[in-house]
Amino acid sequence: MGKIHSIETFGTVDGPGVRFVVFFQGCPMRCAYCHNPDTWEMDGGTEVSAEELIARLNRNRAFYKTGGITATGGEPLLQIDFLIELFELAKKEGINTCLDTSGILFPLEQIDRLLAVTDLVMLDIKHIRDEEHRALTGHSNANVLAFARYLAEKNIPVRIRHVVVPGITFEERKLIELGRFIGTLPNLEKLEVLPYHSMGKVKYDSLGIDYRLKDTPQLTKAEAKEAEKLIYRGMREKDE
Repeated sequence: MGKIHSIETFGTVDGPGVRFVVFFQGCPMRCAYCHNPDTWEMDGGTEVSAEELIARLNRNRAFYKTGGITATGGEPLLQIDFLIELFELAKKEGINTCLDTSGILFPLEQIDRLLAVTDLVMLDIKHIRDEEHRALTGHSNANVLAFARYLAEKNIPVRIRHVVVPGITFEERKLIELGRFIGTLPNLEKLEVLPYHSMGKVKYDSLGIDYRLKDTPQLTKAEAKEAEKLIYRGMREKDE
């Protein structure tokens, strides 16, 4: 059994095609801009079996013909045994599997068994600089970057996601530095630059949690484009 926060049955931004998105309960990170603070604590959520989740997906299997199942959160690796069970069952059913993770819990003893049934990893790199990653999330980025390198070593397709936050990650040198790292990953399938927004603030208010970025402006579309160009510039510079 696993602890699940919620399910989205028609996800279009969490992997290729239309996805059955499972939000896992529990996360060790405390990202300042997290829009799912209600997934943080393990004492929340609902207990569900892997069989129940796959059965629910199969009720509308035609929707997921070009998509599949995505595990997100929260942090799915916090429940790696259940995640393996879910993905192994999905693969037996011929369902595409995608893991959306921060990679913060790497290394894990069971990671190779999980990757054997994972078609795609969407890896969130919150900040390329360790000290600033700690300030933003409460954790070092060492495990995150190590996981990225491990995925490259194992040739697991990866999409790198990066939230660009004014005053925190929206800076030319930092974005180029991030790009230089991403440029070393031969298994990169796609880069997703996500503009910071404050839509999750209402959840913090309802939970009585201080929202640390309440005075931070949202990133504009033009700024997001600029950030993307800088990351790609860094990726090119890696080869120069």
